[in-house]
Amino acid sequence: MSRPHAVRRARVAQALEAEGLAAALFEDTEGRRDQGIRYLTGQPGDALLVIAADGRSVLVAWDLNMARELAQADEIRAYSDFERKPIRALGEIAAGLGLPRGSRVELPAATPYPRYVDYVEGLPDYDLVCREGGAGEALRGMRAVKDAGEIALYRRAAELTDRLIDAIEAAVRGGKAATEADLALLIERECRSLGCEGTGFETIAAGPARSFGIHAFPAWGPGPFGSAGMSILDFGLKLEGYTTDVTMSFLRGSLGPERERMVELVLAAREAAAAAIKPGARTRDAALAVDAVFAAAGLAMPHALGHGIGLEAHEAPAIRSRADNEDTFAAGQVVAIEPGLYHPELGGIRFEDDYLVTAAGCERLTHSRIVRL
Repeated sequence: MSRPHAVRRARVAQALEAEGLAAALFEDTEGRRDQGIRYLTGQPGDALLVIAADGRSVLVAWDLNMARELAQADEIRAYSDFERKPIRALGEIAAGLGLPRGSRVELPAATPYPRYVDYVEGLPDYDLVCREGGAGEALRGMRAVKDAGEIALYRRAAELTDRLIDAIEAAVRGGKAATEADLALLIERECRSLGCEGTGFETIAAGPARSFGIHAFPAWGPGPFGSAGMSILDFGLKLEGYTTDVTMSFLRGSLGPERERMVELVLAAREAAAAAIKPGARTRDAALAVDAVFAAAGLAMPHALGHGIGLEAHEAPAIRSRADNEDTFAAGQVVAIEPGLYHPELGGIRFEDDYLVTAAGCERLTHSRIVRL
């Protein structure tokens, strides 16, 4: 993966040069996590990264042994070299790169104001920039469109996710997974046995008594799953850092006309969403198409239609009907589409799969399902 990482860093450097910036700092630390560092170097976490406009890069890792094994950058340093002080690290790296006095250096947009003040006071020789957009926004756009290697990885991840979907259905049908805890632990065990790093996010397993919530709280517990009514299972597998995101729903017994109508509407919404995915189309229009399906029945979905996925479970593009959403679909994006309906007494249903945006529209990567028991 070293060549893709180098190409990505070069693209960031070009963006910095275009903005008149000498360098930018990226930070993945407790309280300010940023998977952009993994995207740019392969380092899985707990690191600082400085990229200069001329393309040179310095990675500062909390775990130097891990970085030397997994990461790639022009120079790799230990955080302890700088007394574990990020301001000192940035100052010494900037000096080592030969950045001229007065150079504009960008800090992460997530930098708290008090820390920004500390940077300004500690590094008076540089013009420190902290803003929305900038290098972070450029990186967001880069990560949204997957390269050939990432797409190949997603095909593998989707295949493994589909294998687990089959295993989950068999376990529920066979009575081997009768509680929320059974399902959550099964997913945790099986995803690692398939060679994954783990789950992409905390599994949500909500039996009929708790499926009314968009995201059940707590995410799973000891209660029954797959019993009479509607149950929701939302999970993802993390393969080489990249997560899938799917939701299965399980239906048991006579649901009655109201629940059956919810099921029909979610299925119809799913088709409307897939039909709206095409390069250049506004993601908002896909969300509005689904809103229209539900509105015609006097119902509304209380969450966004979907989102991009990648090294994080929620990445660009946003797929929501908010008026300020200006994101568009682009070939190479991998997106999760998750129409759902919820009722305080009847429970909820959600159906989520991952799609690759292609030149012709979209390709369904995962094959989740609504299971009737």
